[in-house]
Amino acid sequence: MSETADIALDLSGLNCPLPLLKTKQALNKMRPGQTVSVVATDPGSERDFQVFAEQSGNRLLSKEQQAGSFYYLIQKS
Repeated sequence: MSETADIALDLSGLNCPLPLLKTKQALNKMRPGQTVSVVATDPGSERDFQVFAEQSGNRLLSKEQQAGSFYYLIQKS
């Protein structure tokens, strides 16, 4: 992922619901418009982050999968 984020979280090795919970904690400390990049290895994170973005109003700017890792860029609303 080439975008530069305000905060970067490497949540590799954590299983549901920890990647989403730790991301939510980071977003709670951020100002609107700031971004957080997340790396996770939990396959369930793909659905979790999509649903979270829809329900919370935060923007899922990008998501991709490479070599068993999932990369997300989320912007605080």
